[in-house]
Amino acid sequence: MNSLDWVVLIGYFGVMVGIGLWSHKRVDNVSDFFTAGGKMPWWLSGISHHMSGYSAVMFTGYAAIAYQYGITSYVTWSFPIAIGIAIGANLFAPRLNRVRSKLKVASPLEYLKNRYNLPTQQALAWSGVLLKIVDVGAKWAAIATLLSIFTGVSLNQGILITGVVTAIYCTVGGLWADALTELGQFVIQFIAGIAMLIAVLNELDGFSTFWTVWDDLPDSHHQPTVGPYTLVFLLAYLFIKTFEYNGGMWNQAQRYMATDSAHSAKRSARLSAVLWFVWPLVLFFPMWVAPLIIKTDKPADSYAEMAEHLLPHGLLGLVIVGFFSHTMAMCSSDANAIAAVVTRDIMPAIFKSVREWSSRTGLLAARYTTLLFLALSMAIATQVNSDFFGDIITVVIKWVAGLMGPIAIPLMLGMLRAFRKSGPTAALVSWAMGLIAFYLVNYPINDAIDGGVNLEYQISIPLAVSLVLFIAIGYLKPEDTPERDAILASLNSDDDGPGSASAALSVPEQGDADGRKSVAGATD
Repeated sequence: MNSLDWVVLIGYFGVMVGIGLWSHKRVDNVSDFFTAGGKMPWWLSGISHHMSGYSAVMFTGYAAIAYQYGITSYVTWSFPIAIGIAIGANLFAPRLNRVRSKLKVASPLEYLKNRYNLPTQQALAWSGVLLKIVDVGAKWAAIATLLSIFTGVSLNQGILITGVVTAIYCTVGGLWADALTELGQFVIQFIAGIAMLIAVLNELDGFSTFWTVWDDLPDSHHQPTVGPYTLVFLLAYLFIKTFEYNGGMWNQAQRYMATDSAHSAKRSARLSAVLWFVWPLVLFFPMWVAPLIIKTDKPADSYAEMAEHLLPHGLLGLVIVGFFSHTMAMCSSDANAIAAVVTRDIMPAIFKSVREWSSRTGLLAARYTTLLFLALSMAIATQVNSDFFGDIITVVIKWVAGLMGPIAIPLMLGMLRAFRKSGPTAALVSWAMGLIAFYLVNYPINDAIDGGVNLEYQISIPLAVSLVLFIAIGYLKPEDTPERDAILASLNSDDDGPGSASAALSVPEQGDADGRKSVAGATD
């Protein structure tokens, strides 16, 4: 990097902070901070949903997969995510919007206390928060690794720089700041991605590279599934990501909750799905052909090394900004979602006084909680490459994908009428046994088998165990009640008239004008 690249990078950080300060004016209460007051346009929600779905791990961990295996990096990652979001556009997006609009909550988990009971809500909240600290820690480590390659700063310095800038804008501006910075980040990433693609084409055979390059690449680069990324892995990943990217890990759920209606939430999801189908192809193509341009014994560094080799200064700085944009988008959205869960779900269950907080106190708590989460995840980031956690891609793929299912299944399936008989017992048992299955498959069983358990089974078995138990226990021990049925009726209907199921749910105000409400009469 030279001075021009530094100007681009520092200018980017300045714009992000500026957007956060501007967004501060739009945040008057907790509802504004966590769900944009239900006023976010569907197109902004869709772009935000897309941008908050991936980070610099794509340019490190997935760059390594692309360098080694080729197109399987798209086929077994972004393609199933696109399909999953397209499925969820009708199945989950509108229901998550109704969680906010009809049950008057600001956290994706607030409705679980009434849909199941308090212990279920707390189990999912605590385990999800701990998992996301590790997940976001891996993403800080990924962007710090790239920053180290380009600038020479240490890993810990890189984590500190990106974390502090992100903390400023997302703490001050809440979800509005997240979404608006993600819009700006999308524009930057678009320019940077196109610039990198053009540079690669110019280095090879021009536009004809798209169809001539494949004969020069290893045969494995042409295969949709190869190495550890098998057809079973693809199907397992599709199943997992359908839950995760439709709200199972909370930050994507907030994008649907932030729109003004269930119809807008559907449109938001469809836009995000289209972006997931198309845009990763632009980003991945340079990674696929990287072996023809550079030789490296560190595949995770291949994209960064190629950018340094091909791009002039200024554009190089813009590509580096593109790396930051994805990571900061995902980490800030996760921080907002976690702060919502902690302040709206966990703290009120522990401290009675929290339930009586004023609007101002609740907003301050939301901001302090966001800062605390970012600080903890940054601390974890310094340990991601330790023997315990494994490397960055291991954390992201195995830990997050493997543990997400048991946490997401009660949340997501709990909104569907088909699973109305699955109550607190089904939710808690499926959650607990899913976590135990993850531990057994990834550690004792994996260590006992020569060569270990295949990756696709490490990540899919916990989800499969949770899913089967959630459904089976619902039939063996049905726990549907009139109160729970009324909640489901409100989430599965757009009828907001006085005779609707949602009207039957008495929803008194709690506290004052911070937008927090609870469903009265539900079973704990």
